[in-house]
Amino acid sequence: METINIGVIGMGWMGTVHGRAYGAANDRFHDQGVRARLVICADEVEERAHEAQQRLGFAECTTDWRAVIDHPDIDAVNITTPNFLHKEMCLAAIEAGKHLFCEKPVGILPQETAEVFHAAEAKGIKSFVGLNYRWAPLVQFAKQLIDDGKLGEITNYYGRFYAMYASDPLGQLSWRFLAERSGTGILGDVMPHVADMAQFLAGPINRVSSQKHTFIAQRPLPVPGRGTHYSRGLPDDVQGAVTNEDYVGAMVQFESGARGTLEVSRTVYGPKCENAFEIYGTKGAMKWNFETMNEMELYLPDDTEGHEGFVRILAGPEHPFHGRFNPGPGIGIGYEDLKAIEMAHFLESVATDRQLEPSLNAAYGYANVLGAMMRSWESGEWEDVVKL
Repeated sequence: METINIGVIGMGWMGTVHGRAYGAANDRFHDQGVRARLVICADEVEERAHEAQQRLGFAECTTDWRAVIDHPDIDAVNITTPNFLHKEMCLAAIEAGKHLFCEKPVGILPQETAEVFHAAEAKGIKSFVGLNYRWAPLVQFAKQLIDDGKLGEITNYYGRFYAMYASDPLGQLSWRFLAERSGTGILGDVMPHVADMAQFLAGPINRVSSQKHTFIAQRPLPVPGRGTHYSRGLPDDVQGAVTNEDYVGAMVQFESGARGTLEVSRTVYGPKCENAFEIYGTKGAMKWNFETMNEMELYLPDDTEGHEGFVRILAGPEHPFHGRFNPGPGIGIGYEDLKAIEMAHFLESVATDRQLEPSLNAAYGYANVLGAMMRSWESGEWEDVVKL
């Protein structure tokens, strides 16, 4: 059994999820010949670092993120900090020769993501990116059906991620709403999931025509010592300007000739976490939505008269990875189970010296698409997807 020594930087919600996911991967994928050992965690808030150490079983904790990278026992560095810190930390880990797991978007702008990708390629380290929605068993099943030609030639693709996390006008003006701290808004925060899913399932995108909009232009300024990053301000709080976008939409053309639409919004009212796709081909079609991730609508007509139409598929052990969590059909798995699957593949990638996906190569792929969208905002025209 090979052991991979892990250091995690950033012990907020996502860092805690990652810490638990390594433990879950050790359990659920106990037969793959590799285990994670949680060596050290870092957070600038000392209390949070200590709590993570005690809760998750790290051997050490620190408030200095560089101590994780410089730790002599660390094989792989896991970065779950706010987006604007990713690039510096990633480059430092790569320079130190550490294998790297980074949550998307890697860089706050597409060019930064490309810079990290090229650095990792030159150093020859193994990498992984937090694109966990790929790992839903029914998404993996969808990929199998497409690769096996069950849908025929894909003609139309509709991908979206509608989330309400910023729909409240009194949501505080955190770093997510400031271009100087996060670069883009919803483009960098959520579009990576949508663009990656589209290219994972339907192939490379080669042209885009995109637009953006900011629906909530002012938000309450945070009050020191009151609340958290996600707190709601008061109506009479001092307001500040939102400097990045709430919405992005794009028409896209795939290399295969398929056409599609990608949309993301953080201020839409109604959907909670609607990361969804619809795929239409010459032989069949499918629909999937993360809010009901253990279900999929599938249309594969068999010429039987009287009941032609979409059928509802329930995830079960016959679908990829589902049986790692429970043996029964219709017994759903959850978000953190997807992170466990993700961590298991990262550990396998490091242990076998074989780059699995989604790596920084996948991040580079969506960064090139996002770069074309940004150019389209300026030109008002269709833009080719080019390598940054």
